[in-house]
Amino acid sequence: MSLSQGRTYLAIPGPSVMPDAVLRAMHRASPNIYEGELHDVVASLLPDLKALAQTTGDVAIYTGNGHAAWEASLANVCAPGDTVLVLATGRFGHGWAEMARGLGLSVDVLDFGEQDAVDMDRVTAALKADSAGLIKAVLVCQTDTSTGVRNDVAGVRAAMDEAGHDALLMADCMASLGCDNFAMDDWGVDVMVAGCQKGLMTPAGLGFVFFNAKAAGRQVGRVSVWWNWQPRAHPNMFYEYFNGTAPTHHLYGLRAALDLIKEEGLDNVMARHAVLARAIWAACDVWGQGGALRLNVKDPANRSHSVTSIGMEPGQGDKLRQWCEHQAGLTLGIGLGREPADAWFRIGHMGHVNAQMILGCLATIEAGLIACDIPHQAGGIRAAAEMIAAA
Repeated sequence: MSLSQGRTYLAIPGPSVMPDAVLRAMHRASPNIYEGELHDVVASLLPDLKALAQTTGDVAIYTGNGHAAWEASLANVCAPGDTVLVLATGRFGHGWAEMARGLGLSVDVLDFGEQDAVDMDRVTAALKADSAGLIKAVLVCQTDTSTGVRNDVAGVRAAMDEAGHDALLMADCMASLGCDNFAMDDWGVDVMVAGCQKGLMTPAGLGFVFFNAKAAGRQVGRVSVWWNWQPRAHPNMFYEYFNGTAPTHHLYGLRAALDLIKEEGLDNVMARHAVLARAIWAACDVWGQGGALRLNVKDPANRSHSVTSIGMEPGQGDKLRQWCEHQAGLTLGIGLGREPADAWFRIGHMGHVNAQMILGCLATIEAGLIACDIPHQAGGIRAAAEMIAAA
């Protein structure tokens, strides 16, 4: 017998749960793309996206996923043969590096492992060693979705300033925008990339590249018409926002999602994500006292507020995931990029999530631990409930 009938819960770290308001906004006939309401919607999105990123800079919208945003960011400021420095704390840092290599760039990688945040002293040393100034950009994920490591982006800028290096600072906020605080201008970030399918609660299909005047001034001499961010940020005609037909229904969904964020208030959104993350950590800390279950990131200061990676014995991660999905209707994230992958699972707690959803997720996981005979200490749900009650 399966108890999974009813509304399922997709607790993977993106695509995230979509609010009913977003689904309703998208459930409509195609609009006129040449004038009228759609143009007004797009005009309203731009200042709200910038407010979310806390920037007065520009934003270009691409009809594509996060990988498209990666390529757009690099294609505008780097030419084949240029060098970039990638600060990797998981699979997605290495993924951005692979994208750079595919564009013909020379890539230096500082690998900080899968459990620790970026070490600023190593960053400063690497940049000081670049006496010829070959490094054009420093790339870092604020949150690496595969590991749940959260990096101090402002600290990276401070390390760059200490080294006296003039490279661009580029941040990946795919798994953090709308979940963890990000202050592009105050932190000295020149380029930021994000997507719509995680903290912004919209179906995958839109990539965003935010860039400031410094980055705009370093645009390379030849950028393809498709990747060029200038017409998208400063179009003469409406179609130039998207280099063609607008992704109409995504735009309506995004408008509804941003309205939800504005209604709640960005500070409250950040606080909600922080509390729910701490509830998950509290449960895991208790469970881990009776078995091998463990949080991937030991230092709470370096843990993401949007995704948590959890390790167990080989085989136990997949066994738990399969029980939760097929017996209880809860889908957890795979051990993406981990070795062995079947020893890991991830919980996505981003965007449209609240206390009862997280408590239900955790209770299902505890039921799965029992059903799968995975050693653990009882009391995890109590610990999570106390964390939420105290908030």
